[in-house]
Amino acid sequence: MTKQVFLSPHRAYREAIRPQAGETTFQVVLEQTDLFVTAEQDLAQPMLDLVRGLRGALKSFMLLTPGFRESLVPVPAPESAPRIAREMAKAAQAANVGPMAAVAGTFAQLVADHFAPQSPNIIVENGGDIYMHSTKDRVVALLGDPASGARLGLKLGRRDFPLSLCASSATIGPSLSLGQGELVVVRSKSGAFADAAATALANLIDTGDDLDLLLARARKLAPLGLEGVFAQAGGKLAVWGKMELVALEEG
Repeated sequence: MTKQVFLSPHRAYREAIRPQAGETTFQVVLEQTDLFVTAEQDLAQPMLDLVRGLRGALKSFMLLTPGFRESLVPVPAPESAPRIAREMAKAAQAANVGPMAAVAGTFAQLVADHFAPQSPNIIVENGGDIYMHSTKDRVVALLGDPASGARLGLKLGRRDFPLSLCASSATIGPSLSLGQGELVVVRSKSGAFADAAATALANLIDTGDDLDLLLARARKLAPLGLEGVFAQAGGKLAVWGKMELVALEEG
């Protein structure tokens, strides 16, 4: 049976996000960057300005650094490079993937960190990669199958933040995955590392039988900043680290 692949640009899961009291949601889109933000106030315009600056710096660096965009293996970035490129390169080196495997998580963290002084509760979601500052408990849904919706969530306490959760999937979205897993989610304090590690771990999965291999690799990445991992493939689940799962209420 062929696994269904979901490539729609419409991110229906965002419709289920419910801000808490005193919070609002808004979207910031510029070229390929599409952020969905929960914050204490509408920061869309200044956030768009920041995203424009980050994208401009990264695009200029990539023009001067052949292979940085296309490589599937680490590419170094000098100290003179923009911060976004340095963070991506560092995470890629740690996870042994290409720098672009870390781009979404890096964007999410840089944006969230920048605006956290104005909004201590801020959640920046960038295509399934999330960076969060929060003074409240949260539950983040784990979406392994868009057709049936999310049934499991990750419970997070206020002392867990700031925190990144980044996802990689061979069946959801257009991002490149060399594996066949439905969902891999990595928890880390670093958005760049969580994103790169999620890609590296997802690349290991061809069937559900590969989840033990994934967990072994995840443990080796723990000293570099991996705090937990959730994986779903072939009807099987694997969980390791700081991942308190809860059942989500239907509807």
